Amino acid sequence: MTYSKNGLALTEQFEGCKLTAYQDANGVWTIGYGHTGADVTPGLVITKEHAETLLIQDIGWACMWVNKVVKAPMTQGEFDALVDLCFNIGCGNFDQSTVLKAFNAGDTSTAAKAFEVWDKIHSVVSSGLLRRRIAEEAEFNAPASVPDATGIST
Repeated sequence: MTYSKNGLALTEQFEGCKLTAYQDANGVWTIGYGHTGADVTPGLVITKEHAETLLIQDIGWACMWVNKVVKAPMTQGEFDALVDLCFNIGCGNFDQSTVLKAFNAGDTSTAAKAFEVWDKIHSVVSSGLLRRRIAEEAEFNAPASVPDATGIST
């Protein structure tokens, strides 16, 4: 499956776009829409266009990972929510999540509720992460959508 416009909007909304490198809540150097890596260093400044390119690249690995590890059929909303979660918490955490385990077992109700488990930074509830998890859960539970003329689901 591929990430939809709705999914991309979800990620952009909650990541925000910062064109100057900063340390996130875990002290990781970050830039653009949540991009991390050896290429992100203190003082780095990028353009909005570069941030958008990095986001598409970064979402690509999350899409590939979700397509690899999810064994159950998915709606577009489920896929988008799972990709956003994977992008935000990383592949290792996603692999161990109740969200993935319940979804692969066919228990979509438990999977949906389990998004909110990922609302903490250093064991403290983050209101921003909680809002993101609620939005992901809503996307996950959205009625199935139909691809538009571009092939991107709306």
